[in-house]
Parts: sequence; C-alpha cells; structure tokens
Amino acid sequence: MTLPQESTSPYTKKYFYLIILLPIIFWAFAFPFIKIGLEELSPINLTILRLFTTCAVFLVFLVGFPKKFSHIQKKDIVPLFLLGFFGLVVYHLGLNYGETYISPSVASLIIATIPVFTVIFATLFLKEKLTRKIAIGVPLSLCGVVIISLTGTSGDPFEMTYLTAALAVLISAFVGAGYTIAGKKLLQRYSALSLTVYAFLFGSIGLLPFLSSSLITEVTSLSWVGWGAVLFLALLPTVIGYILWYVALEIKTASEISVFLYFIPVLSTVISYFLFQEPITLLFILGGVLVIGGLFIVNMQKSAS
Repeated sequence: MTLPQESTSPYTKKYFYLIILLPIIFWAFAFPFIKIGLEELSPINLTILRLFTTCAVFLVFLVGFPKKFSHIQKKDIVPLFLLGFFGLVVYHLGLNYGETYISPSVASLIIATIPVFTVIFATLFLKEKLTRKIAIGVPLSLCGVVIISLTGTSGDPFEMTYLTAALAVLISAFVGAGYTIAGKKLLQRYSALSLTVYAFLFGSIGLLPFLSSSLITEVTSLSWVGWGAVLFLALLPTVIGYILWYVALEIKTASEISVFLYFIPVLSTVISYFLFQEPITLLFILGGVLVIGGLFIVNMQKSAS
C-alpha cells in the first residue's frame, strides 16, 4: 500500500522537533566514536561490524513484528539494494576511511555539505521549490559551520595526511544526499521503518566481498571500549537515527530537514570539549548563532514569509 505524506499522524507532527533532534545528537556523537573504533578496527571491518550488528537488530524486528512492515514489491528489490549499498555501505566506508587520516572536525565539516547536495538534488529530481528562505538560510548556516569547523577546536582542522581521505568523506556526503532523495521517492510505497530496514538488509549484502580473516583477528582482540563504540554506532546513530530521519521525511520536505544537519558540527565541537578538552571560543559561539539563525529562517512558518 502507498504511504502518502499526508497520512502522517498529528502526533508525529506535534513532536517533529524531538524526532529530528535525536538523530542529530546521535550522529554528532558518531564522529568521535568512529575515531575510537578505528583505534582497534580497520575502516572496512568497522563498517562490517556496525552494519551487520544493525542488520541483526532489524532482522529481529522483521521476524518478530512482520505486520509492521510494508510488503516488498519485486520491482523495488534492485532500487532498495542500490539505495542501501551507496547510501549506507559506501557512505560508511568513505567516512571510516577518511577518519583514519583526518580529524572528526574536518570530517564533520565535509559531511556538512550534505544539505547543499540535497537541496540541489531535491530541486532537480523532486521538483521541490528553492524558496527564498532556503536560499538565505542554507548559506547562512553553512557560514556558521565553516567558522566552527575552522576555529572551534584547538587543532588544525585541515591537517590531512592524505588528500584521498578528504575525497572519500566528500563522496560520503554526496551519496548521503542521494540517500535522502532516493529514499523520499520510495517513501511513496513504504513506511519509514520498512524502507530503513530493507535498505540496510539489501545494501549490506554488498559488504560480503569485503569479509576477510582480518575481521576475526580484530574482533577476537577487541576491547570493551572497542565493543562499546561498535554497539553505540550500530544502535543509536544507525538503528534509531535512520528510522527517525525517515519519519521526519514523512513530515517535511527533504530540503527543510536536511538543513538540520548543520547542527552536527556544532554538537561535535561541544562533545569534543568534554571528551578531549578542546576549548569553545568566541568564534565558535558566533558560528553557532549563524547555524541556528539559518535554521530559523528556513523553518519559519509560511504565513510569515
């Protein structure tokens, strides 16, 4: 059955900001936790453990509550695989590889370009109107992101060992935007939960060729800190984060919700302050004001425009 956007319950609309805030918080924590996981795991094996753990949780949901999932249409099997492989597997492989050589702050800055790609894709493929509010709010928030990423930490955010690391994260941003847009189209036929679960299960099949003996070696020597990082990444930013993201997509347009991703570098800097004692500067505060100001402009009520 088709799940039109208009069928979204008033309950989810009422709590929209809570629904969108939780994945943003989880994804902000993901950057430092990826760095922790990479201390004991290779980028490929961290991706495998994270996504396979996620798939195990989703399989439990699928088997235990089959009536809560939309029926898979045969014509969508390949699109679901492509959505999951590029939007999830490629995204995480690129991000994990990039964070092996660059800092979480640099990675968060590059990933923050997702809303730019999303707005472009939404205009081209979803025929969403590029409103004046979006045209003003998106660049304003992006300026805040740049200020925070360049000056909000004690280290040099552009100290990169390999240029390929930055390119890998940029590719992650590109496919991340594509994941939002392609998922928006499939939401016409699937619920948010169904689409998320199917994308992970089908897409993760693409990880099978990457399995190697190194996975067993690294897993057997993984500390409790490493396991904690893997489980956190699999359960909160991934299972809960992606489901809530698609629920938000059922309420507002891709362009409107994607701009919330600008909060991630802000929160990542705050998290780094507590985890790594990185100072919060006046420029960081200025950047935060710009980010929040841009979000306010984009999400103002239409009656005020």
